[in-house]
Amino acid sequence: MSAAAPTAIPAGAVARPRLPDWWPLAAFVLLAAVLRLSTLGLQSLWYDEAFTVVRDLHPSLSATLHSFVHTENTPPLWYLLLWADTRVLGDSAIAVRLPSALFGIAVVPVAWAIANELAGRRAAVLCGALVAVNPLFVWYSQEARAYGLYVFTAALAMLCFVRAERDPSARRMTLFALAGALALLSHYFAVFLLAPMVAWLLLQPRTRRSGAFAAAALTAVGLALLPLILAQGGHGTQWIGQWPLSERLQAIPQYYLSGYMGSALGHGVELLVALPILAGAAFGIWRMYEPPAAARKRGAQAERAQASLPHERRGLVMSAAIAACGILLPLVLVAFGADYLAPRNLIGAMIPLTVAIAILVASPSTGRAGVVFGTLIALAALVITIDVNLSPRLQRGDWRAVAHALRGAGGSERAITTVQLGDTPLEYYLTGMRHLPARASVLLREIDETGYSPLRRSAGTPPAPGFYLLARQNFNGLIVYRFVSPVPRPVSYATLARHVITLAEPEVLVSEYARVSA
Repeated sequence: MSAAAPTAIPAGAVARPRLPDWWPLAAFVLLAAVLRLSTLGLQSLWYDEAFTVVRDLHPSLSATLHSFVHTENTPPLWYLLLWADTRVLGDSAIAVRLPSALFGIAVVPVAWAIANELAGRRAAVLCGALVAVNPLFVWYSQEARAYGLYVFTAALAMLCFVRAERDPSARRMTLFALAGALALLSHYFAVFLLAPMVAWLLLQPRTRRSGAFAAAALTAVGLALLPLILAQGGHGTQWIGQWPLSERLQAIPQYYLSGYMGSALGHGVELLVALPILAGAAFGIWRMYEPPAAARKRGAQAERAQASLPHERRGLVMSAAIAACGILLPLVLVAFGADYLAPRNLIGAMIPLTVAIAILVASPSTGRAGVVFGTLIALAALVITIDVNLSPRLQRGDWRAVAHALRGAGGSERAITTVQLGDTPLEYYLTGMRHLPARASVLLREIDETGYSPLRRSAGTPPAPGFYLLARQNFNGLIVYRFVSPVPRPVSYATLARHVITLAEPEVLVSEYARVSA
């Protein structure tokens, strides 16, 4: 009777309220929202973002769809969402980045759920924390491109796959097929994540029949996208082949550890972030695969942790296989001449990679050491994410500041020379600018040259006779030389393009009211 009786509460004592089990998830979602939304408009739009707004988006949906087919190399879902977003909120930097931020916040509970399905609550807590603060995920949650949507849909497809694999009902397989279709419509690299999921379902007898339906549905979506892929023809991917493959491979872990601009921090910082991950993963593997007899020697708690190890091992293999295929299959295609291996295209594979890290580090078999390793990993990622908001050298080029300095200068008799990555940001921030035709001349009083280091030796010298240097300005690494003439002078496109201060593809912008002659 004494064992069944409730414990008596001393007189005057107040029972402490117990927090609900989901409070860590709520805290991580809130943290993810703060990191993404509070600084959403902090950085200037860079080339790709401005290109989307200036070139791809049009008042009519049909014109937008026609434009992206001929200028982009991405499936249509993102452009449909962004077009609807700008019809309601406009095309400010915050407005066009807001969908990515919302998807970046929403991926936190999805990643939590994946880890919880595969390995339990401890892995879910760490996985949710890492996805909330990882600098790479935060970066692409603040970019007006398709990557934030891709990460969310790829994670959603993985969650539906994990649940369908556990319970291969028609409803769960249908949800997996729908989520996988959304991932394919978000980014073509989703196929490298979906392929191992489909293979896993087809290779197991108990999921083969229901998995065949999902495989057929996803194959149909992929075939439907083929005409679009052929029409786009790899627009805007030439830069990938010009970037040495060895440097791209080095950038993959660098992006994950320290973010898109993490190279500015140096290899020392990358190593400091990598050490707790490597140490925690190694410790997790040791404990996860140690003999049961060794666990029994460590005590009852370690012996109890052994009960969940088969489930955790299976979840580890599943998540690691998906991540490996998402990274290695594009590398295999490089050997066959289809080189689209840009590190940012692999961001979808970073979700299963994060799940695998969380399973290893937060396994119950790692005990308190796993908690320490997980805390160090999350804190290191959070520090770098905050540092990005404090350090201009870790941010996108500040074309907004350049445009602010040049706004109104020279009126209609002004030309701006820049590099290819600078023309659409300047068009976005300086309304009424257009490209000067290659065989034209224009009447000018002012020539503004913009670019970044390393500069040509001719930088700072007058680009045309009759002009003199008025000012040199530096906006967090973006350099501006301003030259003026007392009277308007005709200057050709060839003269202006020859004098671009950075050794890169030249672009020349003039006012839409400029006096241009053949």
